[in-house]
Amino acid sequence: MHWQFELIAGPFGEITEGPVWDGYAVLFTNIENSLIYRYCPSTEDLTVVRGDTNNGNGLTLDQDKRLYCCEGGGEGRRVVRYNDDGTTDVIADQFEEKRLNSPNDLVFDQQGRLWFTDPRYGDYRDDMELDHESVYRCDPQPDGRWTIQRMTYDTTCPNGLVISPDQKTLYVAQSKYGDNESRELRAYPILDDGTLGAYDVLHNFYPHRGIDGMRVDAAGNIVATAGWEVSGPGPMIYVFAPTGRVLSTHPLPAHRPTNCCFGDLNLHSLYVTSIEGHLLQARLK
Repeated sequence: MHWQFELIAGPFGEITEGPVWDGYAVLFTNIENSLIYRYCPSTEDLTVVRGDTNNGNGLTLDQDKRLYCCEGGGEGRRVVRYNDDGTTDVIADQFEEKRLNSPNDLVFDQQGRLWFTDPRYGDYRDDMELDHESVYRCDPQPDGRWTIQRMTYDTTCPNGLVISPDQKTLYVAQSKYGDNESRELRAYPILDDGTLGAYDVLHNFYPHRGIDGMRVDAAGNIVATAGWEVSGPGPMIYVFAPTGRVLSTHPLPAHRPTNCCFGDLNLHSLYVTSIEGHLLQARLK
């Protein structure tokens, strides 16, 4: 049975992204307007909780419920933490003394290490200082600093990413557009020394639009936003087993979904954002 999605907010006409559940409400970004919204389902209130995010994209929370963001453009091009007092701490803005491309999505592992993707979408590349588009990991240090380490050397446009519940696999959406470019769901083993092993391709979306954002459920299945109105089976939520088997698909009332998160009581709802600026919700059984 397909999940039934209803419109909760928008469409805003500009991209919404980065949904994350804070225990009471869902936070999500409005990229072009550099805003973070908060929707509380118990009151149905929609409020702006942060501005000036430098085209903020992906969001995540640490174990202390502090909010982290990929600031992808403007004066940003960095990964930051937003503090309750209104200040901002920079987690990473350079690699090997070169500015990051356009941080996109991020996730914590159970050791408190922060993984993020750094692609560059669009044709404008004149201000790029790095000659690669990679996945990185930032490790917290006792003095409050973070170290940064490049983790992939074979990605050309990494997008969404998530870690398996057993912490042994990093799933990455390789989403390079263009003829003969890879659009894949990849599974990288996380090795005992903290590096990544050779990836397996769990699903090949080419020549259609691949995964933008994704989450894992309690069973370790991958719940992903993918597809578009231009070609292929259309915009939908895919549910993959860890092996890559497609368990189910759920069409969406939006042309190009961008990301998703679980929320509400017992995390039994799925919230979805889109390029058109939707916030959609499906109540799951």
